[in-house]
Amino acid sequence: MSVADQTVSQSSSAASTVLDCAVLSTREINVALRALPEGSRVTITNPKGRHNLAVGLMHHLDITIDGNAGYYIGGLCDGPDVTVNGFVGWSVGENLMRGTVRVHGNASECAGATAHGGHIVIEGSASSRAAISLKGGTIAVAGDVGHMSAFMAQAGVLLVGGDAGEALGDSLYEAVVYVAGKVRSLGSDARVSELTGADVEFARALVALAGFDHVEPENLTKVVSAKELYNFDALKAHHY
Repeated sequence: MSVADQTVSQSSSAASTVLDCAVLSTREINVALRALPEGSRVTITNPKGRHNLAVGLMHHLDITIDGNAGYYIGGLCDGPDVTVNGFVGWSVGENLMRGTVRVHGNASECAGATAHGGHIVIEGSASSRAAISLKGGTIAVAGDVGHMSAFMAQAGVLLVGGDAGEALGDSLYEAVVYVAGKVRSLGSDARVSELTGADVEFARALVALAGFDHVEPENLTKVVSAKELYNFDALKAHHY
């Protein structure tokens, strides 16, 4: 019997699997996750800052990481719902295609980098370059975001429930940024735009999905591209 076989416990009644980082390598955990059937519920215990957990998953799983985790959590995924009961490192939800990643804490740099779809919710604050090169989907941050957030964001939405740091939306394309608090400064080719009724309704739905009770959708600052540096049509093919 392998180490993975010995340390993966499953309850037949609740169909819930437990993967323990204290005895399983990252590779063993991700292999075990890929082998589980669609719709399985999983708890990853003792992460203690472990990197690269729950990556490259192509089917729906309900995954809870019970503690602080490292970088690239939930990256390269197309389907699972990942919840982290703690903080995360760089690039949570990197290149997410579908599904959700929810962090019950703060996130380090580049949260949601290059995400194409799905939803990323950070219930704390995010560091610099949140939503860098965003290509679709939504990122909702309850607290503040650091400098150069939404840098080169091409599509999708970043919602900030707190303040935004310097150079917000630098080199922005078709993505939209909503900020509930203060914007320290805008980056190159970013501008404040009028908040429309459609914006308010979209933001209201996103706020409800995120579970943010402190954000007032009708009082957001909307940031879009000024399109003075445009050199390609980000929505020409409607996908990447």
